[in-house]
Amino acid sequence: MFRTINDRLMVSPQIGVEQVATAKSLGVGLIVNNRPEDESADQTPGATIAAAAAQAGIAYVAIPVGHSGFSLNQVDALDAALKQAGDAPVLAYCRSGTRSTLLWALTMARGGMAPARIAQAAADAGYDVSPLQAQIDILAAGHAGNAAKP
Repeated sequence: MFRTINDRLMVSPQIGVEQVATAKSLGVGLIVNNRPEDESADQTPGATIAAAAAQAGIAYVAIPVGHSGFSLNQVDALDAALKQAGDAPVLAYCRSGTRSTLLWALTMARGGMAPARIAQAAADAGYDVSPLQAQIDILAAGHAGNAAKP
């Protein structure tokens, strides 16, 4: 169910309380919820996941991404969450894992990761970042020294 993007991030479709225990067994230190509340009737409420995460000793943050798109505020929020997680693995989830992957891609581009590396990491996990390729390229181009990070 969890797909590995890199050594720090796993993404997943909607999780339930049972998957919080799985995340704990994998050493996850932070769960990031990228779903808006009440997006669908079959969705486990964020508060339920947050409570299970707290009980398991895992930090939790909600950075909802609706179908209207992404914002720099969301990129900033994910960047801050990843920094707060330190070296601990992070699990991000949404309905399918795609929005979590795309938000990660934008965050990494803004932080200086080369677009080709971003696309390859996402593809290796079964996700396609091409719908946001232009935005990824723009964010990466705005980062000084990006050319030195293949």
